[in-house]
Amino acid sequence: MKKWHFLKHPVVIFVLAQLAWLSLVGIWIYWYVSNYIIFELAEDKISPQLVSKSINLFALITGLFLLVAVLTGMYLIFIYLNRQLHLTKLYDNFIGNVTHELKSPLASIQLYLETMNIRNVPRTKQKEFIALMMKDTKRLNYLINSILQISGLEQKKIAHSYDIYKAEPIVRKIISESIQQFNIPKEAVKIIGTAPCSCVLDTNALKIVIDNLIDNANKYSKEQVQLKIQLACNSKNFVAQFIDQGVGISPTDQKDVFKKFHRVSDPDSPNVKGTGLGLYWVNEIIKYHGGKISLFSEGRDKGSTFKIELPIYQTAKKRYINSLLKISTKKVKEND
Repeated sequence: MKKWHFLKHPVVIFVLAQLAWLSLVGIWIYWYVSNYIIFELAEDKISPQLVSKSINLFALITGLFLLVAVLTGMYLIFIYLNRQLHLTKLYDNFIGNVTHELKSPLASIQLYLETMNIRNVPRTKQKEFIALMMKDTKRLNYLINSILQISGLEQKKIAHSYDIYKAEPIVRKIISESIQQFNIPKEAVKIIGTAPCSCVLDTNALKIVIDNLIDNANKYSKEQVQLKIQLACNSKNFVAQFIDQGVGISPTDQKDVFKKFHRVSDPDSPNVKGTGLGLYWVNEIIKYHGGKISLFSEGRDKGSTFKIELPIYQTAKKRYINSLLKISTKKVKEND
């Protein structure tokens, strides 16, 4: 089927639509001229209805078919154009958001450096400024790396490092690190349930997933974040649910929340900045693990639940699991 994918390209559709239109015009011209010639030659000897009946029927059916083809082609081009305009709008928003995300820490670093250069800043204050600049530098580094990683993920250039792990200890460890990273009080995050199962995981990629989900729960909470994380194993999957009490997500936004560049418009959190890549990145990583992520929210101010499902090692398809491990081994050898 892949060899026919070129037919979906808008340029191909446009060319085919034009060919259909020209063919339609040609057939109608031929029909008119042929009837005219027949009428001129036969004059009164043969009834025009008898001569032209089959030609008229053929021209009518073919003309209608080609007309439908033209309309269909134009409709597909219109749909594609709308999608491109929407994507361009999202891309423009993404550029604006990324520019802001880059300029904010840069402006902060510049301010601290200018202050230290112009004024005689006490040693203790210098250490405070340096700590803040290091924090802004990490923020810049994380943003740049995230964009590069997503690009590499889409082009399948990321060196994955898969291995077999006990799911619960790894997830608990990453959650603990994320809580410290985002300065969230330990009592604000509750981990419940047990998950005595193993999965094939890239722990670095899994950390990106958990960091994004915890960071979003923190950013989109009106007050102190309250996050409950449920861990479990069923017959096929390891399941982790991230349940927050934040601003929630409207039903219209839920279907698009994992799309590239999409950001949820939230009047209650106008100062929350982002690139629109976080949840898209999360979704792509989970898909690379052979799992899936889903979202449930009853609407505004009702909180959100993100549910991750990853295949258990014992019950997962051996061919897929072995392919992940082979990819990991191959990448490691290439890096060596």
